[in-house]
Amino acid sequence: MAAERERVVILGAAGRDFHTFNMVYRGNPRYEVVAFTAAQIPNIAGRSYPASLAGPGYPRGVPIVLEEELFELVRREKIDRVVLAYSDLPHIEVMHKASIALAAGATFELPGPEATTLRSSKPVVSVCAVRTGAGKSPLTRFVSRTLRAAGHRVVVVRHPMPYGDLEAQNVQRFATREDLDRAHCTIEEREEYEPHLAEGVVVFAGVDYEKILRAAEAEADIVLWDGGNNDLPFYRPDLHFVVADPHRAGHELAYHPGEANFRQADVIVVSKTDSAPPEGIRTVEENARAANPRARLVRSALRIAPAETVALAGRKVLVVEDGPTLTHGGMGFGAATLFAQKEGALLVDPRATAVRSIAEVYRHYPHLERVLPAMGYGPEQVHDLEETIRGSGAELVLDGSPVDLARLVHVPQRILNVRYEFDDLTGGVQEALTAFLARSAVGARAAAPPAAQRRARSP
Repeated sequence: MAAERERVVILGAAGRDFHTFNMVYRGNPRYEVVAFTAAQIPNIAGRSYPASLAGPGYPRGVPIVLEEELFELVRREKIDRVVLAYSDLPHIEVMHKASIALAAGATFELPGPEATTLRSSKPVVSVCAVRTGAGKSPLTRFVSRTLRAAGHRVVVVRHPMPYGDLEAQNVQRFATREDLDRAHCTIEEREEYEPHLAEGVVVFAGVDYEKILRAAEAEADIVLWDGGNNDLPFYRPDLHFVVADPHRAGHELAYHPGEANFRQADVIVVSKTDSAPPEGIRTVEENARAANPRARLVRSALRIAPAETVALAGRKVLVVEDGPTLTHGGMGFGAATLFAQKEGALLVDPRATAVRSIAEVYRHYPHLERVLPAMGYGPEQVHDLEETIRGSGAELVLDGSPVDLARLVHVPQRILNVRYEFDDLTGGVQEALTAFLARSAVGARAAAPPAAQRRARSP
């Protein structure tokens, strides 16, 4: 008589949860995944991980329910294991989730890199962080430019953001903005993809990261992992950059799985040292030396780069910043805010004119004040964002999000783009990349045997 399968719930946010399922549980006769739960991202609960992606044993797919239902779900469905598979959580919140699972009678687990990390036949450089909004994206673009300037084909693989039709999004390849339009990408997806496309770099993303890796390898000398939130890379890196934020000093040891990134980094990049307080820089560097003394420690700056010169002094300006950075990232400002303050602008408070889903964002994140998060997880929210901007009374909009907001919202105000660009102050990032290229034999690696390609094992 066959042993009963262990019943599993995976806590997620439409990203690592699907990857963990694919790597550890899909096709594994020991387990039955009863449900995913949803957090952080709106409009995820109520749909399913489709049967076509879930594989044999899941003829109706796997339902996705609200995480708030966890205790009742574990009790009702006699769940054996609760698996945490999303990121940017304070350690105390991780343990609250563990306590709920334990109180309901289940085991609580955190699958590690050995179970969930794929090996590539090409060298992999990863850029991750200790918190959302630490400065990964400017660093990733700098790394991409440096590797391409050395004559190598670089393909970016972005951490998953499958917020739409999961079957259609299983393996996504983007080379132009028109590709983003055809895929109906959200603002949040565009923020991560557009800057790479503008530099002529192909971006892969989606759901099945083994299939994505094989497609990327066919086009690349080097695979560049562009991390999301403060999550760990899905691919085994040959060079692992981790960005730490001295504006939030101490968070590098207080958030999951950012602390794991911090402790396993090859290079710790202390970001924003041009604007952060000296004591914050000192705290991050002391923590780095104590937690990961083998890592190379480098300082960097994020240079504010407006698209054009416009007089702002005394003008009523609405500041828009990257949505995830402001919301679950916990930041209250970004490049556009700093630029507006430097130029003497009068910051408009968008809370007074926020409508519907945007007003709900302010209720959920009360630390946000004179800044508007560029939220757009669907057409309705983009419309709410547009209406909020229209009614703000601002003369000008400063867009500090990585997306070209003017293409997505139609408002009477002029929209001026303001971006962060990475400055390698000590040359440490450049030196790390030079050493990596010297030892990696780019393009000469033979494909690993199949058993090494997918290092899935039971937790």
